[in-house]
Amino acid sequence: MYRDGTTGGAPPVQAGTVPFYAEQADECLVFEHAFRQRLPVLLKGPTGCGKTRFVEHMAARLQRPLVTVSCHDDLTAADLVGRYLIGDGNTVWIDGPLARAVRQGAICYLDEVVEARKDTTVVLHPLADDRRQLPIERTGELLQAPPEFMLVVSYNPGYQNLLKSLKPSTRQRFVALGFDYPVPEVERRIIVAESGVGEALATRLVKLSSALRRLTDQDLEETVSTRLLVVAARLVASGLPELAASRVAIVDALTDDAETAAALNEVVLAAFHHGD
Repeated sequence: MYRDGTTGGAPPVQAGTVPFYAEQADECLVFEHAFRQRLPVLLKGPTGCGKTRFVEHMAARLQRPLVTVSCHDDLTAADLVGRYLIGDGNTVWIDGPLARAVRQGAICYLDEVVEARKDTTVVLHPLADDRRQLPIERTGELLQAPPEFMLVVSYNPGYQNLLKSLKPSTRQRFVALGFDYPVPEVERRIIVAESGVGEALATRLVKLSSALRRLTDQDLEETVSTRLLVVAARLVASGLPELAASRVAIVDALTDDAETAAALNEVVLAAFHHGD
């Protein structure tokens, strides 16, 4: 873990340690072709649908180090590229995660890129086109990305407003992959693989997710994600009762409003009652 909260620089993942990922369509094939053609990739889809796990999976399959940056409102271009720091009386240049990834020939994943400040996307432009370069203005260095380097960004188009969206000049530099929550059969397989619970509980959780995602009369910013279903399943696997696990991992994670929570809990009760 670096000071800026990113991870990266690990050696290539060995065979047998590839993170589990349940492929939904041809996203793995497309990603591999983009990697070989040195093209950046844009992942778009709702929260908790598997975008981050997908990147981890592909980095391991391609045996490339992975540098992940969780973007936020205060993230600047300098946070990504690097800055001068004073240490032991000397001023030294410290690479940011993006510069480290370029030097290492790593896959650099910017999660929820539109959450970062606008000046960050300008830095990405020369890396995301045929130049594949990262200018470091403070040092005058021009980093040329090696063939193994790959830029991947993600965002949730359903959650963004007009002030937080990708400009066409940025979007059109990327190969775009759309993600959504898995179909029931795949989602059930993910829950079983990630939590170790049995098929019966996984089936009930998937039915619950379908019921919650159909709700249109509740004021929810986000609906239940596959990630939340896995959390609930893991709690049940550790011994917590199913209803309690669903309440703390799903309902209370989705809303702070008491009336909305009560309505969601009714859906939970109905889903598990019919599953008995």
